[in-house]
Amino acid sequence: MTNNAIAAAIAAVIAGGLIMHYSKPRGIRNNNPLNLRISGDNWQGLAGDDGEFFQFESPFYGLRAAARTLRTYRAKYGLATISEIINRWAPDTENDTQSYIASVSQKTGLFPDQEVLSASDYQKVIAAMIYHENGEQPYPDELIKKAVVEGLYS
Repeated sequence: MTNNAIAAAIAAVIAGGLIMHYSKPRGIRNNNPLNLRISGDNWQGLAGDDGEFFQFESPFYGLRAAARTLRTYRAKYGLATISEIINRWAPDTENDTQSYIASVSQKTGLFPDQEVLSASDYQKVIAAMIYHENGEQPYPDELIKKAVVEGLYS
């Protein structure tokens, strides 16, 4: 094999890897599966940003930050239903909020205006939000559960 053939093969492998990486949704690439926008928050596991959204060291930290945000929604603003959460998370000015609410409600089996979500409901809601934000939900239930528990209760 010539040096040119080796270089071409290496370039093809690198390009293939880059294409696979960049074909992933932004939230997955950023380890920020709920697409938390840049703010003044100094999250655990923060690795930087992409100019619009936070980037985290691992999906765990992105999920934990999302759960912490939902904890703030509940504690500070009294938002504890799917409708209330999604209306704040994904306002009509930027999203089809009603479609988002319907998607999360359908995936969780919970009514949009159900009173006070439980810890296990939050795990389901976050998993459904990941799917809605990215078109896929690639994370194991145990990872989401651990991040939600730490985000909500620690």
